[in-house]
Amino acid sequence: MKKVYFIGIGGIGMSALAQYFKDRGAQVTGSDREASPVTELLEKKGVKVMIGQRAENVLADVEVIVYSDAVPADNPERARAAELDIPQKSYFQMLGEISAGKRTVAVAGTHGKTTTTGMLAKILKDAGASPTAVVGSIVKDFNSNYISGTSDLFVVEACEYRDHLLELTPQVLVITNLEWDHTDFFPSLEALQATFRRAIQRVTGGGAVVTDPNNQNIAPLLAEASIRIIDYTAEPPYELRLLGGFNQMNARAAAAAARTAHPGISNDAIRASLASFHGTWRRFEYKGKSSRGADVYDDYAHHPTAIRETLRALRGKTGGRIIVAFHPHLYSRTRDLLDGFATAFGEADKVLIAPIYAAREVDDGSISSEILAERIRQNGTEAVALDFGAIERALKEVETDSTILTMGAGDIYKIADALVAGT
Repeated sequence: MKKVYFIGIGGIGMSALAQYFKDRGAQVTGSDREASPVTELLEKKGVKVMIGQRAENVLADVEVIVYSDAVPADNPERARAAELDIPQKSYFQMLGEISAGKRTVAVAGTHGKTTTTGMLAKILKDAGASPTAVVGSIVKDFNSNYISGTSDLFVVEACEYRDHLLELTPQVLVITNLEWDHTDFFPSLEALQATFRRAIQRVTGGGAVVTDPNNQNIAPLLAEASIRIIDYTAEPPYELRLLGGFNQMNARAAAAAARTAHPGISNDAIRASLASFHGTWRRFEYKGKSSRGADVYDDYAHHPTAIRETLRALRGKTGGRIIVAFHPHLYSRTRDLLDGFATAFGEADKVLIAPIYAAREVDDGSISSEILAERIRQNGTEAVALDFGAIERALKEVETDSTILTMGAGDIYKIADALVAGT
């Protein structure tokens, strides 16, 4: 394909795919609703990005449209493409298409996908395996969410939402862990497990599943599997720059996947690569100090388990007060996992809760940030629901003996950036 247009090109996966096509000689353009660090990265790499989605952006000579899952069919650019009979593919449809025939290593699971994918890509790159990689965040070691490789190894972060994982046919499937999530699509843990059971069945002959076979939510899925099961928990502990027991598990999963995808890789090569891994954007990322001297961290965690583990790691690092600014993601997740959210902030001293990030959903009045704050208070942690402006003003007053953590899948990270910039 020579001319490809991306609708929602600022999405983390979409932007990586855009770079993939550009590296292969295609003329790549796209649009997004607003500028971001990702669109700026694309511009630096020579990809033209239009801010604002208008029908006239789509020209008749475009050969294929790739659209983000968040872009509906009545989007003006998609509607214009339909008028022009330009083929349209979702991000995951295109990802499945370009990965077909390659030795695909898909990293899936509820927690740790992004860090595990980044670690795995770095191990393979450092070992000379020259993988192509699509990661769900900016990896500091590459300053990108994409690696262009020359081998047939294709490392990709896979998402189970709306069964997107089933677009892939991996030779190696990594399942980091499994908990009920994406509750707007999966009505139960059993429904989520059914998707992963089908994903395991899609692993190509001679392939393997790298996972924790003792995980109570994963073990039942492996009972009928006819392929190799690699237990990543058998890997030794690794020296890491990153904090937390959860990052140790990510490292073990990445190491086991690297051994499976690139047999013969040495223990020394794996250890050296993991020891120098700097992490990814928005994954327990240290941003700097506020104007009053408080340390500021930012993290993408938006599930109770991820929140709990991140705060546990931060508490192990600091003896001072921890002030969390949390941006809940989706009404459905906040409502369905409310009991977990209510107890997840136990290591924090105070929680400031932003209005729920609606994304694709409509508020039905059944849940709110005020309800979440009340439930957290009932479990002994000070919590209050505030708008973004009030959160930023409150955090600017936090003194040097405290640590600030912005957390969530929305744009709460912008407050962390503003605090460090001193604005």
